[in-house]
Amino acid sequence: MKTKEINAKYDVWLNAENMHRDSRNWLSELRFAQDEELFLDDLVKSYTLQLIDTKHFAESKKVIEKLSKIQKETDTLIEIVKNHEKGLSIMVDGINEFDKEKAFKNKHVKLIINVKNFLEKYRTLKTELFAVVKSVLKEGKQKRLLE
Repeated sequence: MKTKEINAKYDVWLNAENMHRDSRNWLSELRFAQDEELFLDDLVKSYTLQLIDTKHFAESKKVIEKLSKIQKETDTLIEIVKNHEKGLSIMVDGINEFDKEKAFKNKHVKLIINVKNFLEKYRTLKTELFAVVKSVLKEGKQKRLLE
């Protein structure tokens, strides 16, 4: 039921130009996320010893596994969006193929939802990772102050 509401809501403005703009924006955001993931990997590597400490190990392990999983999802989603953008030719080829165009629009709406959900999940993961690293850093400062 909710999908039908979303389809009706977006079908009005779905044209080739808007879908192209969406695809370019998604690629930009996903590539930025990919770059951030490299930074997050370096952050984890920098604090590996502290993260594997018994106090933080379980939480760190979960977050690092999520990071690894989300990196694969980012790569997959980038490829999906690239292929989707290549498929835009269906919308601008001048041939009226209503079934194919409707299917393409439906695919675009699903991508809107998938990218939005992915980016929300990604932001949540960053928050979790920063919280873990922050607690590790605080603990390290406290130890140094006590010494």
